[in-house]
Amino acid sequence: MAQLLFCEPTELYNILNQVSKLSRLAEPNYLCLLDVRSKRQYDESHVITARRVKKKDNQYLIPESVDLECVRYCIVYDSNTSSLELHIRRRYEEEDETEDEKREGDDDSENTELLPGPAVEFGQMLTLFTRQPVYVLRGGYECFSGLYHFFRTQKIIWMPQELDAFQPYPAEIMPGKIFLGKFSQACDAKIHKDLKIKAHVNVSMEATPYFVGDADNLLHIKIEDASYSSLFGFFRHICHFMELHLQLRSVILVFSTQGISRSSAAVVAFLMHYNEETLKVCVVGLGLVSIGRVLTWLAKVSRSKPAMVIYTFNPSTQEAEAGLLGAGVITVSY
Repeated sequence: MAQLLFCEPTELYNILNQVSKLSRLAEPNYLCLLDVRSKRQYDESHVITARRVKKKDNQYLIPESVDLECVRYCIVYDSNTSSLELHIRRRYEEEDETEDEKREGDDDSENTELLPGPAVEFGQMLTLFTRQPVYVLRGGYECFSGLYHFFRTQKIIWMPQELDAFQPYPAEIMPGKIFLGKFSQACDAKIHKDLKIKAHVNVSMEATPYFVGDADNLLHIKIEDASYSSLFGFFRHICHFMELHLQLRSVILVFSTQGISRSSAAVVAFLMHYNEETLKVCVVGLGLVSIGRVLTWLAKVSRSKPAMVIYTFNPSTQEAEAGLLGAGVITVSY
């Protein structure tokens, strides 16, 4: 039996925005997103690519069109479940009842009992059919749609070519504060509006049309994506700039040409400084967001210039656990 775990809104956001050459949403076994709310609520709006879970005789039906055993991410959401705890719910709820009608029905003690939230209830069923953990979206649709309104839709059927053409958003590193992306995303007006971007850290040779001549909101580190390039001398400035904007509650977009090397290294360096953590902790903390991006770049630069940005130590040494103690000094291992 697979595990039943909670998925934070940020995690679902990043899963939806994963890209290889094309959006990973086009892969049939990548994500199975299931909506257990009523048909009325689903038709009103739902998260992109979500499938509605149907009921028969007040029992949830397992979707037959999905090979659950092969799915990498199986995520279930309802309206607002935030815990695995039991709640007072009606034994039988009508498919299209409104929330007010459900609450009124909950006052009828003869027809109620302690039950898990709908997403948890269905998630427990799914654990019998999957190999990977089943995730319940914490806070449900209400929380996710409040944070990422631009991922709401009424569209039910998605063609493969539509998923191929899906334009991802930058990866969210610190919820609502720091995003990691590429140059084309930094030039996208819709992304700036949706994510409320207020500051740029540009780690590339190109310039965007945003914040031109505005040194308070733009930090442009002109460095080539080459094995001989060194970010070491810029780390203090990057950390200071990003820390200042976090204090100002500005949303920061860190980017490079493809968002897979220089910008990732800058984000990891900042996290090591800001959280006073080692490289290993920071990279693992990024998880599915950019671990591949970071390690690819680190492997490349370490082959040609081992002492350039991140020094290599034996993981058993004390230096490897020291973390980033100063704003521009990194002495950790990977």
